[in-house]
Amino acid sequence: MTSFSGTSALSIFPPSNPVALASITAAQDEIATGLQARNASISPKYFYDGIGSLLFEAICELPEYYPSRTEAGIFSRHISEMAQVIGSASTLIDLGAGNCAKAARLFSQLHPQQYVPVDISAGHLEDAVLRLQQRFPHIEMTAVALDFSVPWQLPDEVRADKRLFFYPGSSIGNFDTEHALHFLRQLRAACNADGGILIGVDLIKDSALLDAAYDDALGVTAAFNLNALRHINRLLGSDFEVRDWQHLGFFNPQLSRVEMHLQARQDICVRWPGGERQFAKGERIHTENSYKYTVPSFLALLEQAGFGQARHWSDPANWFSVIHARAL
Repeated sequence: MTSFSGTSALSIFPPSNPVALASITAAQDEIATGLQARNASISPKYFYDGIGSLLFEAICELPEYYPSRTEAGIFSRHISEMAQVIGSASTLIDLGAGNCAKAARLFSQLHPQQYVPVDISAGHLEDAVLRLQQRFPHIEMTAVALDFSVPWQLPDEVRADKRLFFYPGSSIGNFDTEHALHFLRQLRAACNADGGILIGVDLIKDSALLDAAYDDALGVTAAFNLNALRHINRLLGSDFEVRDWQHLGFFNPQLSRVEMHLQARQDICVRWPGGERQFAKGERIHTENSYKYTVPSFLALLEQAGFGQARHWSDPANWFSVIHARAL
């Protein structure tokens, strides 16, 4: 634990490091294994170094990227009703908190006693929470740098009573169905009977809207995707050249998911200590999936995970939904 003078209500777990709880060695092994697989891949968690986190904030402001503004509109129209349905939330646990702005908008309605922002980018999280604590000094804040892709648990300092897991922005779509169910079951196990979940879910829609959202005209999403290579170079000691790769983002209707890839512009040999990989021109590294749901299909997933009594709110076009469910 690291405490900071002048912010006695704030704690950061664990001390800042670039890959949260995963050790550097484990991260290197994971990255090398993904690069050497028949179909090369990089985990999307490696998007989120300091620059990547800032680029994602910029993506959320783009006109093509509808999820952020659509979800914000849902909260704006329905937050009072949501608060009535949820009741008090003594412990608000913000998963993938980023700059903490989405959760901060809930404080006046949910009145949490403890706010627990969770994010893989420890340095970015620490900066955001330090600023937020100055605005809300009466709320206890316990920031947790955590990697959801490995076994995890919250520190003992996180209160157990009336936990509300807040997972906005459709980040659940980064998991395939099997792993999404496993993750939701982990959240259910971390709730007492008075706990619950408030989650943003991106819905199936016209593929042209989805393609544009993940391949914007300004190229911010491309920069976000390509920046992962710079992060990998620092962690693995590899020699990726960003200019040798191009961003691809598109909707795969057969699998109901948006896919992001990096595609080699020419034949390339990438090297790192103890390994290398030859990439042919046109060969891809798969960097992210974003699964899209219908409301009934996601409610069924929540039920399998042990949540029920669900309520959902959507925008007029039914592009996006925010769902609250209680731990059963």
